[in-house]
Amino acid sequence: MNCIQAILTLDMDNIPANFQDILKHEQEVVAQWKEEGILVHLFLRQTRNGAVLIFKDVTEDQAKALMEKLPLYPLRKSIEYFSLIKQF
Repeated sequence: MNCIQAILTLDMDNIPANFQDILKHEQEVVAQWKEEGILVHLFLRQTRNGAVLIFKDVTEDQAKALMEKLPLYPLRKSIEYFSLIKQF
């Protein structure tokens, strides 16, 4: 199984007033990805400044394109991508 890990860090110094609305829309997008089976895990970072997303059966380029669709994407400080191989 091909997996891509995306680590999103938000720019917490520039959070807009409508952040809660953006977050609600973000949750809807993520729920759709889970339903489609392309997102297997979403972990919120303990520091509450981002998340770790684990995609399956997508390429790194596809994962990048998906991340660009996230409502929180414009608020990013950085995103790191790692290709993973699941060991059985």
